[in-house]
Amino acid sequence: MAKHLARIHGTEEDKVNCPFYFKIGACRHSDRCSRLHHRPAFSPTILIKHVYRHPVRVAELEQAATASNAQDSSSNNNNNNNNSSNSNSNSNTSNPSKMDKMKAFEDFLCFYEDMFLELSKFGRIDELHVCDNLGDHMIGHVYCKFFNEEDASDAMQVMNGRFYEGRKMEVEFSPVTDFREARCRDFDEEACSRGGFCNFLHAKPVPTPLIRSLEADSEMDRRREEDERRDRERDERRARKRERRDRRERKRSRKQSSSSRRSSSSKSDRSVSRSRSRSPEGGGASDDDYSDKSD
Repeated sequence: MAKHLARIHGTEEDKVNCPFYFKIGACRHSDRCSRLHHRPAFSPTILIKHVYRHPVRVAELEQAATASNAQDSSSNNNNNNNNSSNSNSNSNTSNPSKMDKMKAFEDFLCFYEDMFLELSKFGRIDELHVCDNLGDHMIGHVYCKFFNEEDASDAMQVMNGRFYEGRKMEVEFSPVTDFREARCRDFDEEACSRGGFCNFLHAKPVPTPLIRSLEADSEMDRRREEDERRDRERDERRARKRERRDRRERKRSRKQSSSSRRSSSSKSDRSVSRSRSRSPEGGGASDDDYSDKSD
């Protein structure tokens, strides 16, 4: 029975645990899911929720805002003016659509670089993925897998609650440790029929030279920080040795001063005792002389 439960854990046959949360770290049913979501207490992978602003969602929000503004302005303008303005706007937005794609890709690369360099401060990164999904339960998610679980714990404690572009980040441990099970194979082959609303991970592609350069830069930063830490520790050790040596010298000087005072006081005491020991002899001779004179 135990072998059977271990074999079906995290699969579709498991009627207790949610397989999507086990594989992807996110479920479209969220807390309303009929199966359990076991949130790990420790993991090499952290999940930063909804931190990436997807260009499609941003375009939808802008379009909704412009549509509401157009409706407001249409009540004040004539139909002819509205038709001319619509034709002009359509002619003006035909070329910027291509530029928007290039700008969105450049913005994504800048975002990826910021996340990689910031997270690499906590340790070596094994994998960093940004979701290209459009579902509410996965949009804008960032997965970061470290080589060391302690580095992931440090990153979660520091990054959770921080702000990025005015938005508060929510960071938690993710059960995903093998992204081969979480990724959509059809998306990697550019053949996913569900598009952005697929329940499997659509990781945005990143140029390999950029990843290599970021890894080299982060490695150089870690080495520089390690060298600086060693220099600080060496300076602190030297400062502690200097303080101990100064304390020993001060103790030695106090001992020498106290011994010199003792020796001077002992010399004075000996001189006083000698003078006192000499004074009775002279006094005795004078008494004999007086006795002789009395006879």
